[in-house]
Formats: sequence, C-alpha cells, structure tokens
Amino acid sequence: MSAGKADIVVAGHICLDIIPDMQQSGGSVEGMLTPGKLTQVGPALVATGGAVSNTGLALHRLGFPVRLMGKIGNDGFGKTIVEVLESYGNGLADGLIVAEGEHSSYSIVISPPGVDRIFLHATGANDTFRAADVRPEMLAGTRLFHFGYPPLMRRMYERGGEELERLLSGAKSAGLTVSLDLARPDPGSPAGRADWRSILARTLPHVDVFMPSYEEILFMLRPDRYQALAREYGSEALLRYADGEELSRLAGELLGMGAAVVALKLGEYGLYVRTTDDPARLSAMGPCAPQAAAAAGWTGRELLAPCFRVETAGTTGAGDCTIAGFLGGLAQGLALEQTLLCAVGTGACNVERADAVSGVPAWSEVRRRIAAGWPQRERTVPLSGWRRIDAGDGASLYEKG
Repeated sequence: MSAGKADIVVAGHICLDIIPDMQQSGGSVEGMLTPGKLTQVGPALVATGGAVSNTGLALHRLGFPVRLMGKIGNDGFGKTIVEVLESYGNGLADGLIVAEGEHSSYSIVISPPGVDRIFLHATGANDTFRAADVRPEMLAGTRLFHFGYPPLMRRMYERGGEELERLLSGAKSAGLTVSLDLARPDPGSPAGRADWRSILARTLPHVDVFMPSYEEILFMLRPDRYQALAREYGSEALLRYADGEELSRLAGELLGMGAAVVALKLGEYGLYVRTTDDPARLSAMGPCAPQAAAAAGWTGRELLAPCFRVETAGTTGAGDCTIAGFLGGLAQGLALEQTLLCAVGTGACNVERADAVSGVPAWSEVRRRIAAGWPQRERTVPLSGWRRIDAGDGASLYEKG
C-alpha cells in the first residue's frame, strides 16, 4: 500500500506500549515497587497503541487503504513506532508527523498475575498535535477523516477545544466525512477537569459520526451521575447500569449538538446507534454519506447490535476495532443494519487474540462469518419498549419503537 493512495485517514493519539512479562515476578504489587528492590521480570512485549495504531491497523488488516497520522518525536521510541507500523505493511508509517526535539509517547504496563494493570503513561508529542500538523496535501484523495483520543492530547482540550474545532472543521471544509472517538481521562487531571460539554458543543457540528463509549460520554455530559455511580458501586466500570432510555437521552443530546450519527460503544453489551431524523444533515455527511437508495434506512433510526459469540483471549483495542468495522461499512455504502453487524463482528474477531489488532481478518472473512449464521450473545442492556428485528444472515438487532 502506498501512503499516497489512502481512502481513509486515521489521526490522533499514538504511543509505544512496553509490557514486561510478569508471570514469574511473584509477590504483591507493593512489594515489587519497594524502593531499591530489584524485581525479576520476563521479556517485554513492545507494541504500538492509541487510536491511530488500533483503529488504523484494524482498517488496514480489513483491507481498506489507510493513512496513519500520529505525532512522534525523533527519538528511539519514535523509531520503534515506525518499525512496528512498517512491519504491518510498507508505507504505513509515511503519514506520521515527526517533531524535532520532542519525545514520543509511551506507556509502561505493569500487569502482575491476578491484579488490575497499572499504566505509567507519557503523553509526549501527542500533547503538541495541532490542526496545522494536518496539511491539506495529506488529505488529498481521501474520503474519510477519523480522529481519536483528544482527551489524551493537551492542545485538543485546552482553550475550550478551539484547536480540536479548528482541526475538525478543516477536515470538513476539505470535503471529507469526519468521524470522532474519545478516551476517558483521569477525573483529577487537567483533561478530566475540562468542560467537555462545551468542547463537544463547539466541535460536533463538524463531526458526522461520533463514536465514544457509554462511560466516556456519561463522564463528559453527566459528571455528577458518573461520580455518584462510581462512588455507590466502588468502580468506574458502569456499563451494567446503562439502559435503553439513558442511551437514547445521551445520543439525542449529542445529535442536538450537531452530529449526524452517534454510536455508543457498550463493551460486551454491544453497540448502540442513533441517527439524525434530518435528511439534509445526513446528506451533508460528505463522500461517505448514505446514498439515495439507502438514505431512508439511515434516517431517524435507533438500533442496538448485540456482540457475536467468541472465546475471548483479551479485550485490548476492542472498541477501536469496532470503530474500524463501522467505518468500513460506512465507506462501502452498506445499509445501517449491515454496518452495525460488521462493527460488532470486527470487534468480536479482535477479542479472539490477546493483542490489539492481530485477530482482525480480511473484510471478506468478517462478512463470511456473519453470513454463515454467526451466533450472537443474548446479553445486552435493558431495552424496555424495544423490538427484535431481522438483520439478515440469521442475525438480529434491537430497534426502539
């Protein structure tokens, strides 16, 4: 694949993940981190992470021509990021923005057996990513611009999100369909204290497809409810407390801010989507807008796709790969129902492997598994008043109303 022949640009956060093998480390986490103590660990897994790597490489593995546009430093970690990306295909690192004198983002993942992972993360050059880094020639010939993880990129949320607005409005003005994904920041960090409702209100008019997780958007639009639930249940894993009515209210507010399609990732419970009831807004989505014959099926819909059944090896990158499947269906002009199935199908393939992208097969294989009657999970969030509908190929979705 040539970096000059991309249909989809995936831009935003990228980092290097360093994951020591701690299976033989033994002892408690506190004991391992005692000052002056040498803790024996095994070989380290080195991989790229972030939206650019996860969603971008998933699209590449599905077979879509993609350009990856993350910002790195001209340091050793940056060179390793380039090497990892190039191992997936020649030219995949050509769109990276290399910043002289800056350091690349990295994470050290401490994952002792039977203990929640600890992340030591340096945001690095992600913090200086700006709209001007995306030059017009980088977008030439593309149809879709996807941007991921602005809460982990300082310039994107500073000053009320003006740089994020500049970036997304620039991509929209260039005639592209624009997609946006989020990440959940630490509530006590500067990103966690940012006024995300205000940031979204100024940026979503330039976003066609908005794809955060339920917990991310609950944190940003309903911070008091988010904190109350987290305190009450002693956990920030809040998906089990979602229901169809809350999803509908959240998505309705986001559509009111300007997005055409809102998709909320629900982890093991599936993928929820609500679309605008305004045909003019739908047609204004740009090159990937549903074509006339399919537009009615994308207008004013509210659907939930359950996950497909698989043996789960790991969930790293599952949400990013689900996004890749949705964007793939959108780029191919599929019906909304089939786009949803391809999204959860790609996510399901991902979790069959422990890492972020190696489980993602070719697009034809995802569609073949769906067409062959791939069983779906029954478990989903409470959906009072919804009905089950036939989505074809033996699969079903839930629809409101």
